[in-house]
Amino acid sequence: MNNDIITPDREFEQKLRPSRFADFTGQDKIRERLELFVQAAKERDDVLDHVLLSGPPGLGKTTLSYILAEAMDANIKCTSGPVIDKPGDLAGLLTSLERGDVLFIDEIHRMQRSVEEYLYSAMEDFVIDIVIDQGPNARSVRLNIQPFTLIGATTRAGMLSAPMRSRFGLVNRLDYYDAATLKIILKRSAKILNVDINEDGAMEIASRSRGTPRIANNLLRRARDYAQVKADNHITRELADKALSLLDIDGDGLEEMDKRILSCIIEKFSGGPVGLNSLSVSVGEEADTIEEVYEPYLIQEGYLQRTAQGRVATTLAYRKFGLVPPSA
Repeated sequence: MNNDIITPDREFEQKLRPSRFADFTGQDKIRERLELFVQAAKERDDVLDHVLLSGPPGLGKTTLSYILAEAMDANIKCTSGPVIDKPGDLAGLLTSLERGDVLFIDEIHRMQRSVEEYLYSAMEDFVIDIVIDQGPNARSVRLNIQPFTLIGATTRAGMLSAPMRSRFGLVNRLDYYDAATLKIILKRSAKILNVDINEDGAMEIASRSRGTPRIANNLLRRARDYAQVKADNHITRELADKALSLLDIDGDGLEEMDKRILSCIIEKFSGGPVGLNSLSVSVGEEADTIEEVYEPYLIQEGYLQRTAQGRVATTLAYRKFGLVPPSA
């Protein structure tokens, strides 16, 4: 198990994290599929096959990993790809596992290739080969490990090597949630936090949460603070609107940086196309952050297009700022 310091944000997430499939809302097909495979493995008294969970951040990959371990009555050890930088680190993790245990590796695509190759035999044959000494005295020692389940989570499945991806028996991609599903999640979270929220208040927060439960719960946390001071812990649509407006989140769920990106493309680059690096310099934000954090939602909602020549603002983006889009 990793020994990370539990920050207030992580403590908040863990408090709201469901521990059973019955409490997990959304991703219905994936949830049904995983429940079936868990039941089949338990009936055979077998180990669950290796699982790959991919998708944008905040959609429930870590939560599903804990639920799978709980459903299999197994212990779970957590780490992340960048942390395992030597084969010896991986060998220490694998040899400490007992039969049926779950090893959860977050951001598995960022694992070193030299370390990743040690996982191949571990995943398929439950053995690892360790090279001892160097040069003429080098020799390989094979260690047997207990059958285990590897659960890998990644936000960039395309960066995962083909040999690694092919060794996962269960591959699942999580998608963004709709507002109605997020409203159900918010109602559950509000109950846990002892915050009174009505249907309209929950829907107002859900519609501005960019289709992401983590963002929805974080916005609920901020609305709770606002309601505690302004409205005796009661969240209505009007109060949620005021709380989120205070955070510069508008009715379409766009943040200040979202609007800065769009206005920059429209005003400084005549609507595009503009390269990612030029856009990054213009708005004062890292290119990777723009590409991974802001662009997916802007593209999904139809404000931005990604072309071979660069980023282009759409007609919807012009209308967002009350501007007349240029003719074709």
